[in-house]
Amino acid sequence: MNIKPLGDRVLVKPVEQGEQKRGGIIIPDTAKEKPQEGKVVAVGPGKIADTGEKITMHVKAGDKVLYGKYAGTEVKLDDVDYLIMPESDILGVIK
Repeated sequence: MNIKPLGDRVLVKPVEQGEQKRGGIIIPDTAKEKPQEGKVVAVGPGKIADTGEKITMHVKAGDKVLYGKYAGTEVKLDDVDYLIMPESDILGVIK
């Protein structure tokens, strides 16, 4: 994969959730909630403030993060699903 996010964008690979069963009923993929946890694959260089100062990124490749339910734009690279989103859509880093 050859992609480098620009500005304050982050490329995240959503963590696949296991098959959900409730009361012995298998929930189809279309009814499952979107994952809100993922692994940062690549980060952009950071945002440039109005003063010209570079604002550094708070996340780095390899971080496990939580993001909003409808955050980011879905992209497919090499048959793998990713999300690309601004760093501000990330709610926190899981330690």
